[in-house]
Amino acid sequence: MSHPVTQPARAAGPDRAPAFQRVAIVGLGLIGGSIALATRAAFPHARVIAVDNQDVLDNAMRVNAIDEAADDLAVLGDADLIILAAPVRQNLDILRRLETYVRQPAVITDTSSTKRAIVAAARALPEHLTFIGGHPLGGAAAGGIDHAHPDLFRGRPWLFTPDGDAHQEALERLVAFTRSIGADPRTLDAELHDRLLAFLSHLPQLTASALMAAVGAAVGDAGLALAGRGLVDTTRLASSPADMWSDIAATNADEMGPALDALIEILQQLRGDLAEGHRLREIFAEAGRWRAVLVDRPPV
Repeated sequence: MSHPVTQPARAAGPDRAPAFQRVAIVGLGLIGGSIALATRAAFPHARVIAVDNQDVLDNAMRVNAIDEAADDLAVLGDADLIILAAPVRQNLDILRRLETYVRQPAVITDTSSTKRAIVAAARALPEHLTFIGGHPLGGAAAGGIDHAHPDLFRGRPWLFTPDGDAHQEALERLVAFTRSIGADPRTLDAELHDRLLAFLSHLPQLTASALMAAVGAAVGDAGLALAGRGLVDTTRLASSPADMWSDIAATNADEMGPALDALIEILQQLRGDLAEGHRLREIFAEAGRWRAVLVDRPPV
């Protein structure tokens, strides 16, 4: 275990009363790094602690995203909010180890894209650790601390998945915290979250990656030189890292499978109707209506 590294004290300035005085973030990628920057901007007197690999922590210190850094979970001991912002299965492993390091009361949340597995695992936590599942719906084309931004969550939904009606005070504090960094906090149950996200997020990712793989294999480098903006825009998600998405698939396979089946069924209908085009026209009309709903909806 290495010793924590601490930034010099920040200059005094105006401050709202923070919902949490010591915010610890485990995982300083795009999401965790943006939470750190947003927390420091909203609450100058709160302390932001981070756990990650040393090179990531060095970058975070360089951009002044955090106050204290360590590559060991022992630094979490006196945090009153702990945010697990690593990939899904890493978050699950860290959650199971927290009681070894955190002996005082603390609120725990996460940023995982699937919720049922971690909500279920949190039921084994000791009473002094209060877990509320979380999922900020913010992102960018590139990941990592170097692309983190304090406004990443501004106006974006931040979903919380409380396990029943318990821990209302912790939920209210998390709602206040996320609203203070610009997000739009909302609550729903973990089962509904995973079902909705299977269609809204996971299916588009799998579709874009499969489409890019099929096109690339068929036309090669020379063929891709002829591609227009349509293919570029449609396959933007195909640059996403496989490791992160294998975690998401493993923890939401039962919902992602039916989502894929629904898409495959429509593709098969198109495949069988290419010559006549009757079903093709119906599908295009239906898609156009839903697309209008998507782009014309009020901003969130």
